[in-house]
Amino acid sequence: MSTPGRGLHGHVLDTLGPEITAGEYPPGSVLRTDELAQRFDVSRSVMREAVRVLESMHLVQSRRRVGVTVRPTAEWNVYDPQVIRWRLAGKDRPRQLRSLTLLRSAIEPVAAGLAARHATAEQCAELTECALGMVANSRGHKLEEYLVHDMAFHRAILDASGNEMFARLGDVVAEVLAGRTHHDVMFEDPDPAAVTLHVQVAEAVRAGDAVRAEELTREITVGALQELDILAP
Repeated sequence: MSTPGRGLHGHVLDTLGPEITAGEYPPGSVLRTDELAQRFDVSRSVMREAVRVLESMHLVQSRRRVGVTVRPTAEWNVYDPQVIRWRLAGKDRPRQLRSLTLLRSAIEPVAAGLAARHATAEQCAELTECALGMVANSRGHKLEEYLVHDMAFHRAILDASGNEMFARLGDVVAEVLAGRTHHDVMFEDPDPAAVTLHVQVAEAVRAGDAVRAEELTREITVGALQELDILAP
């Protein structure tokens, strides 16, 4: 999927990035900017801009007289939302989804417990609104509409935790949720039990019940892992 407003270098990234993350250029591969510019029919300056973006993600390293070298996977910025998107679009999607969902299961329950202690009245209202939006769009195969409220709900939990490190994971969680929807790793309608759990989390946060908020959110993440066992084994 091309990202609007990024111009020619964005077009290059939308092809080259997924190729690198899918392993079509294994770590250690050397890419020649002249050859890439010719392949994509772009100027060298456009190609250099694309390479700079890939360097910022730690996917490649550019060296004089050597070229652009693909870095080891262990050095990639795996928390970069674009890198997550590219990896979820590849053949390794099931493993990526499981890895990211395990990350969620470690972070989000704790964040929900903190949110119950620290959330403002405005944040509680936002959580409730998001949960109700999920309920309203949980039937009739409206997964895209549901996704909007689902992403907003989980961002709100992380923000309301009061922990800036957790809050910065909002984009990561959003990419996981979007990846499940856009790559058909979701049932046609969300699990009713999971939808209810989101409503209950919002209620627990509003009530200041940290233990219940954490337990309910852990149920949500466990359920997400169980869905992966069925839909992306």
